[in-house]
Amino acid sequence: MIKTGKEIIENPIFARIGAAADRLGVDAYVIGGYVRDVILGRDTKKDIDVVCIGSGINLAEEVAREFNMPEHQVSIFKNFGTAMLKVEDWDLEFVGARKESYQRDSRKPLVQEGTLEDDQNRRDFTINAMAVQLNQAHWGKLLDPFDGLKDLEARILRTPLEPKITFSDDPLRMMRAVRFAAQLGFDIYPETFEALQVEKSRLEIISMERISEELNKIILCPKPSYGFLLLDACGILPIIFPEFVKLKGVDTEEGKGHKDNFYHTLQVLDNISKHSDDLWWRWAAILHDIAKPATKRFDPKKGWTFHGHEEMGARQVPTIFKRLKLPLNEKMKLVQKLVRLHLRPIALSKEEITDAALRRLLFEAGEELEALMTLCRADITSKNGDKVKRYLKNFDKVEEKLKEVEEKDSLRNFQPVISGEIIMQVFDIGPGREIGLIKVAIREAILEGQIKNDLASAWDFMLEEGSKLGLSPQIQINDLN
Repeated sequence: MIKTGKEIIENPIFARIGAAADRLGVDAYVIGGYVRDVILGRDTKKDIDVVCIGSGINLAEEVAREFNMPEHQVSIFKNFGTAMLKVEDWDLEFVGARKESYQRDSRKPLVQEGTLEDDQNRRDFTINAMAVQLNQAHWGKLLDPFDGLKDLEARILRTPLEPKITFSDDPLRMMRAVRFAAQLGFDIYPETFEALQVEKSRLEIISMERISEELNKIILCPKPSYGFLLLDACGILPIIFPEFVKLKGVDTEEGKGHKDNFYHTLQVLDNISKHSDDLWWRWAAILHDIAKPATKRFDPKKGWTFHGHEEMGARQVPTIFKRLKLPLNEKMKLVQKLVRLHLRPIALSKEEITDAALRRLLFEAGEELEALMTLCRADITSKNGDKVKRYLKNFDKVEEKLKEVEEKDSLRNFQPVISGEIIMQVFDIGPGREIGLIKVAIREAILEGQIKNDLASAWDFMLEEGSKLGLSPQIQINDLN
């Protein structure tokens, strides 16, 4: 683990920031996440926070001159006393050191100019409060008043000041505590964790957009289940995501129980996270069984059943996304489709696989087939390793068959060759119920393998279906426009 400040600021960009600060006669420091990540040996993000004793805006403008950049490339936010500048691949943010005080009903602080110590006091966690000086006279001096370095070595997350005050002042820090713990694989210090439990209700003053932003970062962690378990243990999860908490628990009737769907879902989430960084695939894993509590029934012969949970779950997706302020666009529709279809490949793996069933799955999954199959593989959870291997082998067979049918019939996202316009032209009729009936009949015949998806095969079938409805063709196949 790197421990010296000079090693942290080896990047040549820091010497030039320091030179600009020296010209202005202000003390400047790199602080926060960049320092933390370099010490941990993590890949650093391309953003650097610089705090100075004085005007962050003036320092940003001087750094721009240092790099021979025009002034208009400095983005200035006077209300916040900050400025941003992009140098090469780096996003630099400059701010003057400040101290903050909060009112009970707002997380927006009252800000005053302050010392470096004031600025470090207002930081969320000790590991984010370490600063390294950039001025030549004290080049590479590490200022770590809260022993953040020791906390990094101990892999502990702790607040610089009294944690209840820290979280009450800015409740979003509670979500950030869980997020950092999940991202870094750290423990939360006992007093800090207790404060999460005590102050959790303060989240009511935080917008759902900000909460969901942190939740999504937890979901994107290498092992997101850890973050969810922390949220549940401190009592935040029931506040922000009550539907998920309802999955907890096991009922028993006549000696028959079912798996705890809360822990099963977390395992599915971890499983899919090993194979995809796609946020929405991971959301599908979270929501795939969300309707099981509402559909749970006990049958003396079959045991516990959850009939229709996939369809009910799909209907719940827009409601949950809307409440969490997640996008209601194609991302939501992707999640909805995966939830609706997540049992289909599993059912195919347990029975005789027909080409018709494969065609229908290809048609309904479309471009989301890979996501669906990845989710279904992740959904195979059991303490019995042999059982898991057996199911996965069956899945291999399903995927092989899907490839064969896809290559043969080109059914993924297919459109029947006979369109509504062609039907109206052939029978010389306008839009109406008959058009829909004929189109559905043609589509079903193609999916069932009764006819091929080409004009010659579908033409006669269309005429037969039209005849059943009392329609007569007015043109021949060669007369089509």
